[in-house]
Amino acid sequence: MFTRLREDIACVFDRDPAARNTWEVLTCYPGLHALVIHRFTHWLWGHGLKWLARWISHFSRWFTGIEIHPGATIGRRFFIDHGMGVVIGETALIGDDCTLYHGVTLGGTSWNKGKRHPTLERGVVIGAGAKVLGPITLGEEAKVGSNAVVVRDVPAGATAVGIPARIIEDRREIAREIKAGQMGFSAYAVTRNEDDPLSTAIHGLLDHAVETDKRIERLIKLLEQSGVELSDELATADKFDPQYLNKIVD
Repeated sequence: MFTRLREDIACVFDRDPAARNTWEVLTCYPGLHALVIHRFTHWLWGHGLKWLARWISHFSRWFTGIEIHPGATIGRRFFIDHGMGVVIGETALIGDDCTLYHGVTLGGTSWNKGKRHPTLERGVVIGAGAKVLGPITLGEEAKVGSNAVVVRDVPAGATAVGIPARIIEDRREIAREIKAGQMGFSAYAVTRNEDDPLSTAIHGLLDHAVETDKRIERLIKLLEQSGVELSDELATADKFDPQYLNKIVD
């Protein structure tokens, strides 16, 4: 018991630069309080004292702002930063060294019995406000960006962002994320300049459309300079307004 508690305190210092001393962590970190209470309620749940486990977890929810169902299975060195609004469902399975930020939901998408909540493998980081829904698996060292909605499996080492979440495949973004991890701080599972892949793709298409318009305008000028007559429709075509569309997709 005390070995686990020492591990939990140590992982707070590893992952939260605001932590100053052990007494502060023990008395002022609701994520640690919720985890300690959950270990007790999970033991009660496994020994058939389900009502008592639920009642104590209900008190824990009121006391910490974090709701962890006593049936959820949680590994070692699990860290919930800030914590307010975190919800972890009954059949969730969380591996060692995982990190959750405030507002995260590990929820279900079905009323059927059985496995209906996510599985997080070792080292998963889920950013603030993200929703991970259904009996899906997030592979080792996977990361979920803030406010993402994840409804499909995320491969090991991948980063998922957006609604619905998509896997980032841009090597530059992956390199930034790796570098942030090496520097010891990638708190919300996204880099400062990261964007939804769908939005990035749309912006790329808009940039391409602008360049295409410029080329067409140059061609029209060259044709006119060469004495080629152009139809009125071609000469007076509406101009493309990329700024307006950029505002829409931002």
